[in-house]
Amino acid sequence: MNMNGNPEQERVQRTPANNGWKKWGPYLSERQWGTVREDYSADGMAWTYFTYEHAISRAYRWGEDGIGGLSDTKQRICFAWAFWNGNDPFLKERLFGVSNPQGNHGEDVKEQYYYLENTPTHSYMKMLYKYPQQAFPYAKLLEQNARRTREEPEFELMDTGIFNSDEYFDIAIEYAKASEEDILIQVTVSNRAAQKARLDVLPTLWFRNTWYWGNDEQAAVPNVAATGRDYLVAEHAEVGKYYLFYEQNPVPPQPLFCENETNRQKMFGQPNGRPYPKDGINDHVVSGGQGQYVNPQKTGTKAALHYTLEFAPKQEIRLRFRLSNRYLETPFVNFDPLFQMRQAEADAFYADLQHHVRTPDLRQIQRQAYAGMLWNKQFFNFNVDQWLKGDPASGPPPTSRLYGRNAGWRHLHNSNIISMPDKWEYPWYAAWDLAFHCVPLARLDPAFAKRQLILFLREYYMHPNGQIPAYEWNLSDVNPPVHAWGTWKVYEIDKEMNGGRGDRQFLATVFHKLLMNFTWWVNQKDREGNNLFEGGFLGLDNIGVFDRSHPLPNGAYIEQADGSSWMAMYSLNMLRIALELSESDPSYQEMASKFFEHFLFISMAMRNLSDEGIDLWDAEDEFYYDMLHTPEHNQSTLLKVRSLVGLIPMFAVEVLTPEMIAKLPDFTRRLEWVLKNRPDLARLISRWHEAGRGESRMLALVRIHRLKRTLKRMLDESEFLSDYGIRSASKHHLEHPFVMHLNGMENRVQYLPGESDSGMFGGNSNWRGPVWFPVNYLIIESLLKYYEYYGDEMTVEYPTNSGNYLNLKQVADELTARLIRIFEVNEAGERPLHGGNAKHNQDPHFKDHILFYEYFHGDNGRGMGASHQTGWTGLITDLIDRHEIAQDQKRKTPAENVLVR
Repeated sequence: MNMNGNPEQERVQRTPANNGWKKWGPYLSERQWGTVREDYSADGMAWTYFTYEHAISRAYRWGEDGIGGLSDTKQRICFAWAFWNGNDPFLKERLFGVSNPQGNHGEDVKEQYYYLENTPTHSYMKMLYKYPQQAFPYAKLLEQNARRTREEPEFELMDTGIFNSDEYFDIAIEYAKASEEDILIQVTVSNRAAQKARLDVLPTLWFRNTWYWGNDEQAAVPNVAATGRDYLVAEHAEVGKYYLFYEQNPVPPQPLFCENETNRQKMFGQPNGRPYPKDGINDHVVSGGQGQYVNPQKTGTKAALHYTLEFAPKQEIRLRFRLSNRYLETPFVNFDPLFQMRQAEADAFYADLQHHVRTPDLRQIQRQAYAGMLWNKQFFNFNVDQWLKGDPASGPPPTSRLYGRNAGWRHLHNSNIISMPDKWEYPWYAAWDLAFHCVPLARLDPAFAKRQLILFLREYYMHPNGQIPAYEWNLSDVNPPVHAWGTWKVYEIDKEMNGGRGDRQFLATVFHKLLMNFTWWVNQKDREGNNLFEGGFLGLDNIGVFDRSHPLPNGAYIEQADGSSWMAMYSLNMLRIALELSESDPSYQEMASKFFEHFLFISMAMRNLSDEGIDLWDAEDEFYYDMLHTPEHNQSTLLKVRSLVGLIPMFAVEVLTPEMIAKLPDFTRRLEWVLKNRPDLARLISRWHEAGRGESRMLALVRIHRLKRTLKRMLDESEFLSDYGIRSASKHHLEHPFVMHLNGMENRVQYLPGESDSGMFGGNSNWRGPVWFPVNYLIIESLLKYYEYYGDEMTVEYPTNSGNYLNLKQVADELTARLIRIFEVNEAGERPLHGGNAKHNQDPHFKDHILFYEYFHGDNGRGMGASHQTGWTGLITDLIDRHEIAQDQKRKTPAENVLVR
C-alpha cells in the first residue's frame, strides 16, 4: 500500500494492539440490556430480567451502552449522547428496539441510524442518528409487533409514518483525534422540518460501575466534577485524569451530576446506597427541573452537559467539545483545522485502499461498509465463573444457575475489544461470524484481524477440551469450523499487502491451537467413529427438517452432509496452512500428510456410509442430502431438502501447484504412497494424476460429474439462483414442500424467501430461502479454486437452460455482481435493499445511507434481520474489489466474456 501522504496507514502500522491511537474508540455497546451477561435470573430469561425500561434506572454489571459513544479499551470512562424532543416520557440515552419475545420475528432495533465514517485507529469517526420531533412511538411499535404473526413483515419505525412530514432531527456525531488521548468531538444537529423545533442535547460522561459489586474492597470510586467554568474533570484510579472542555455558545449548558448506580428504591423498593442514582439526570430534565434528582454539589460518577436548543425551520446548529488527558488553555483555537486534517487523512487512507474502485456509488457503499466494520468493535466483558457465583453486594444467585447455562465454561474470562456482528441485535461475539469479519478487517487493519483470530484460541477463551466458544446464549453450541479458513484468508491478504512477506509466526500460532479444536471435532462430533460428522445446527438454524441441536426421538440421528463437508473443508484448510509452514520448517510436512489422509477418509465415508454402500449423494436427484437413521426400524433415509446443505460439499477443495509440491519431498512421497497403495482412496480425488492448468493438482470432495450436476441446480433460477445471489433453499420447495412424519409429528420445509414461519430457533431463524453473504462468499471462493484447476476447459450453463456457457471464474464474477446489485442504485433509481420504500429510495437525506443487513430476501433483495450486521455482510467490500478487477479484465479482453454453445 502506498505510504506517501497516508498518515492513517502509518498509524495503523505503528499501533498493532489496542493501545496508543486505538486506546479510545467506539467500544460502547448499543445494547447491554437483555444480554446473558446481565441476566441473574433463576430461569435464564435474559430478555425479561433486564429490559430496555430498566436500563434507565439500573446499573449494568458487565458493560455499558449508549448512542454514538466511545470509551477506552476497558470501558472505564465512557462518553455518549442523550437527546430529548420534549415529548418523550424519558431521555433517548440508548437505541430502542423490541426484545425477542416482543417481536414477531425476534429482537429488532427500531431506530434510524447509519455508520458513515471510521478509520482503523478511530482517528476520525462519524455516524448519523435520526430523531423524531414528535413523541417517539414506543407504544405503537410494541403493540404492532406483538399483534403481527410470523407470516407478516416486521413493523418498523419508518412504518409508523413519523418521518413522513420531515419533522425530525438529523444528528451527525463526529470524533477526530488531535493525538492519542486528545479527542475532538462535535455534533451537528439539523432541523429537517419546515417549522421551529426544540431539542435538548446532553453529551454524557460517566464511569462503568466497577466499585459497587463487592468483589474488590479496595475498589476506588471514580469521580467527575465541575471544577472549572468551561470543563469537567474526570478522575479514575486506573486511567488517570481527563478533561471534558465545552463551549458556552450558542447557549451555555447546565452541568448535571448523578451516580451510575441503580435506583434501588424505584426498581426493588429498597433504600438507595447513595443519593442521586443513575436516572437522576433523566428525571431532572423530563420533570423540568422539578425535584431533587441531581447532585447540587456538581460531582458524581455520571455527568451531562444539558443544552436546550431552539431551531428555526431547516436550521443547523453545531456543538463542540474536547476530551483530553491534558489541561488546555485554549481547547478550541485549533479545533476546526485539526478536524479538517483528520477528515482529509481519512479520505487519503480510503483513496489508497479503493484506488481500483472506479464507480463513485461502489466507493460509497464500500466505505460505509468499512465504517460499519469499525463501529461494530465493542469491549466485551464476561467472567463466567464470577457470573455464576454472583457478587457479594447482590447476594447469592439462585442455585439453579450453577447447573444451567454455560456452567461448563468457568474458565472463560472475556475482557477484550471484539468485532461484533451487530452491536444492537448481536452485541456478543459469534465464533463463525468472526472468521468472516476478519476478511474485510484484514484490509483495514491486519494486526487487529490477526489478533481477533488468535484471541478465540487463548486458554481463557477456548475450552480445555478444544472447543471454541460459540456465543453467550450457549457457549457450547456448535458453529461451522471456519476458523482455519479465516486464518488462511487473513494470512493471504496480509501477505499480499506486505509485498509477499507472510506472517508465519501468526500462522503457526493459530495452527497449533487449531490442532486441539480439530481433535475436539473428531472426538465429539463423529458419533460412530466413521468420519461422518453431525455437529448440530452448524450456524444454519432452521435450514433442516429437524432441530439438529437436540436429540431426535427414539434414538434417531442424522449424518449431516454439511457437518461432514465442513470437516473436509477444515482438513484441507489445515493441510494448506501446514504446507505453507513446511516451506520454512520441513517438520510440518508430517502434519500436512495427516490432514491429507483425514480428508480422504471423510470423502470415502460420505460415499460409503459404514461400509454399507450408502451415499449422501442421491443419484436420482443428483444432489447431496442429510441422512436420517432410525435404529428403531433399522432404516436410513435421505432427507431430500434442497438447501445449502447440498452445496457445502463444494467448499472442500484445494489446489496444489507443481512449485509447492516440488518443495515438499516428504509430503509428496507420503501422498504418492497413499495413492498407490490405497486405490480406494485414490479414486476419491478428482483427476489427481491428470494435471490441470499449469500442471496443478486438485483435492476436492466433489468430483467433476457431481460438481456439474450440483451447479446445474445451483445456477437454476427456478431453484437456487436469485437476481441477488444464491438462495439458502431451493425455490422448488415453494410448490413442492418437503414433508416427513416422525413419531406422529409432521415436519415440513417450504421455500420462504424472507422471514421464516418456523420458531425452531427463536425469532431469527431464517435459512429457508433468503440470500446470506457468508455462504455466498464461500461459493464464490470455491468456484475460483475449481477454475484454478480446470481453467477454461470446464464450462457450465449460466443460468441453467439459458444456452449461455461460462467458465467457473466467469460464473463467480456473475454471482459477485448479483450480490453487489443488492446495494447499487438500479435503473429505477432504487437500491433493492430498501425494499421499495419511497423515503429510503428518493429522499436526499436517506437514499445514499446504506444499511448492511443480516440477510436478504431471496426474490427481491430486500434487507432483512439485523440492520447493521456489517459483520459478515461486510464481505461486500471484498466482493466490490473483485468485481472492479474483473471489470478491468473484461475491458482488456472483451471477446472472452461469454462462451455460447
